[in-house]
Amino acid sequence: MARVYATPDQLAAYTGQPAPADAARLLSRASRFLDERVLKACLYATDDDGMPTAPELRDAFREAVCIQVGWWDEVGDSTGAAGAGWGSVTLGPVTLGRSVTDVSPDASPARMLAPEAWDLLRTLPPDVIRWEVIW
Repeated sequence: MARVYATPDQLAAYTGQPAPADAARLLSRASRFLDERVLKACLYATDDDGMPTAPELRDAFREAVCIQVGWWDEVGDSTGAAGAGWGSVTLGPVTLGRSVTDVSPDASPARMLAPEAWDLLRTLPPDVIRWEVIW
């Protein structure tokens, strides 16, 4: 079973707003995203379910997935599909553009780790998590 680092109630407590109707799905996706994009390159103690045993890691992972869900809300997309395939878009007086050499869904801001989540994770103490280089 996939690890999910936050609940809809924890998301609501973090944001101070009611959790969206699809909060469980978004938190599950954000947890998988965090595992795939960041945590697979880390060593840390886990319990039998693969959850971190250190309280500061549990707290940081919970906050990081809440931040990621908030980031997706800000960019208006949780999958990258909305930004796939366009080089520039004009809506009235607003023009949005990005490199036409990379218009894949992975180039979308929705497929990036939220900068605030990355900032949080980089501050974790080295005695509870070790960053490994993987190629």
